[in-house]
Order: sequence, then structure tokens, then C-alpha cells
Amino acid sequence: MFRLNIIDLFAGAGGLSEGFRRAGFNIVAHVEMNKRASTTLQTREFYYYLLEENKLDLYKRYLMNKITREELMSNIPQEILDKVICEEISENTINVIFEEIDKLKGQKDIQLVIGGPPCQSFSVAGRARNKLKVEEDPRTYLYKYYIKFLERYKPKVFVFENVKGILSAANGKIFKQIKYEMLIHGYELDYKLLNAKDFGVIQSRERVILIGWRRDINFSYPELNIKNQRWTIDDLFYDLPFLRAGEKVEDFKYKHESNTCLKELKIRNEWSILTQHEARPHREIDLEIYRLCVDTWNREGIKLRYNELPRRLITHRNTMSFLDRFNIVPYNDISHTIVAHISKDGHYYIHPDIKQNRSISVREAARIQSFPDDYYFEGGRTAAFRQIGNAVPPLMAEKIAWKIKEALNS
Repeated sequence: MFRLNIIDLFAGAGGLSEGFRRAGFNIVAHVEMNKRASTTLQTREFYYYLLEENKLDLYKRYLMNKITREELMSNIPQEILDKVICEEISENTINVIFEEIDKLKGQKDIQLVIGGPPCQSFSVAGRARNKLKVEEDPRTYLYKYYIKFLERYKPKVFVFENVKGILSAANGKIFKQIKYEMLIHGYELDYKLLNAKDFGVIQSRERVILIGWRRDINFSYPELNIKNQRWTIDDLFYDLPFLRAGEKVEDFKYKHESNTCLKELKIRNEWSILTQHEARPHREIDLEIYRLCVDTWNREGIKLRYNELPRRLITHRNTMSFLDRFNIVPYNDISHTIVAHISKDGHYYIHPDIKQNRSISVREAARIQSFPDDYYFEGGRTAAFRQIGNAVPPLMAEKIAWKIKEALNS
């Protein structure tokens, strides 16, 4: 079957490309500057290659530390290894990246470019911390490199994803400029502010999804079906073993068989190896705050603000802002947005079980983002949290990808 070819830019851990791959697209290349995220992308390419070759046991043995990465890689063809280009996109590197992609694609046309430049300069939290104005931050203009890929490969469609703060950055001037430059390079476009929860993801996560298409094709922004959420965090965490702070599951075993939620969301079907169910350690003062927050939530349905804690537990001088710094992921609802800050501490993502008394594990965060359990994040716990927090939920990406595919094939 003919598959549409994609380049994945600013790829991160691969949430966007994972969704498009599920919809039958062919990922020609991923471009990502972060070494650990690039290694994650490479590991995911290994998974799909071994799945096709009916050699998935090798992948499982690697996850269980029974073979080394070098031993795993010795079973992977060079063309699979080369699909991940670990390089910062800049004036100094872009021509080299073009050359590498050209080798990978050969005579194939590129039908889609997907990806979103790093969003720190656009996010509201990032702007609050940034000493530079948005217009002065060089990360603001990474979209110009995205446009250079449109110029070179002239894809039929592109998907540009970013945080909703891009709409208001510099009073809207930046987003207006982005759209203008895409228009003058031959693309019609439209955008929507979409929420991952409307695509079945057990998380409220708003993102701007801008879709552009070449003027010579018959296309329009696809109608996306909004789905009423039927699952909760309780359903999502159903089969995961009990953990306390600082612990991890080392025997790779689940507590239960999979349930309907996990199967429907493609988190876990026949997969049997539980990895990265690992919780970070916490200070005693934080554990006491966690217990208090969960107890108050369970008894009263109220989330404690920082200035409502007992005085002996308040260690920050600032008691006027960031008062929701401790937050619970509730069993009986969906999660609030998982962001990259989870790599720094887990205070905003307290596990709802007071007996476990910890923040959520790497695997729990990945599930909230709709990554399947066979997805492995390289680089250790902190790097994994950062990759997960920065990702596009694969389930959301898949639903968008299917709609784009239908429109291109109609």
C-alpha cells in the first residue's frame, strides 16, 4: 500500500510522529537536537523495525537489561539507524541536514512536514521567567527554519504545533508574522486551539494546531470529531503496581491484566513488560505536604493553595503567587496538563493514593500523555519526564493524522 512520506522536525520524543505512523504514514526522518530525545526516537525506530521482522523479543530483552544497546543495534540495518538526525537546526547545519534527508528519501517525494519549534519563548510560564522580550529571544524565530523545509521539499500539507501562548506572544504580532510568511511561500492555512481531552486523551491539554496546504491541491482544515471522555485516571492506572516515593518496579510485572480503557487507548494490548514505573524520591517535608493535600482532597474535594498550608510547611517567601504549586492528579477525573517542569519536581503531579504518597511515576506520566507502554524513554528518569512533558499526545496526533489522510485520499 502506498504510504505518504513525512519529515518530523523539532521531533522531541516523537509523540507527533507516533500518531502519524499509526495512521499509516512513513517517517522518512526525524530531526531533533537533544541527544537523549534522539536516542528515544532511535529506540522507537528499532521497535517498529523489529516488530515488522517478527523479532520483538530482542526489543523486550533490551528493555529488561538482558542485552546491551550495542547488541540490540547490531540487529538493526544502517538505514534505520540513520533515520534520526541529532542536530540543532541552524544556519550552520541546515544544508547538512538537507543532504542527510535527501539521502534517506532518495527519489521519494515528501508529502508532509510535521513538528513544532521549541515553545519556551511562547509559553506564558516561559515568558514570565525569560529576561528577554519575546521579540528578542532567538527561539521565537525558529519557525523560519521550518519554512525553509517547506521551501525545499514543497510538501502537500504541513502540521505546525505549539502552545496556545503563541497566539498572544508580542500581542499577537509573532503569530501573525508566522502565518504571513507561510502564505507568501505558497500555502493556504488555518489553525484551531484543540484540547487533547477531546481526542480521548485522559488529560486537559490545549495546543494550537496550524495546518497548511499547497495552493495547487484541493484541501481544507479537516473536521475533527470531538469525543466525550469516558475514562478517568483510575482506569488509566488500573494495572500499575503499588509504589512509594523513590521506588521502582524491577520485575517488569503488572498488577493486573489490561482493561478496556488501556486497550481502547492503545496503551496496553498484548504487551507484557512493564518498564519505567519509577517514582522520584522526595524530602520528608514534601511528603507531609502531599499527605495533607491528598487527605484534604479526599475528604472535602478541595485542592489546597500554598498559603493555606500550616506555617511550618511554608518554606517559600512568595505566598502571593504560584499558590497552586501543589496539585493532585485525581482518580475520578482526567489530569491537568503534563508539562516539562515535571522533570524538576513532582509537586504539581501528586499521586491520588495517600498510601503511595508520592508524585506520579515516569510510566504514569507517559500514560497520561497517551504513550503506549511499549514506548521507552532513554536518558534516565529526569530526561524521560522532560521528554514526556514536551510531547504531543500520540492519540491526539493519530486522530488528526487520519483526518488529513482521508482528505488527501479523497
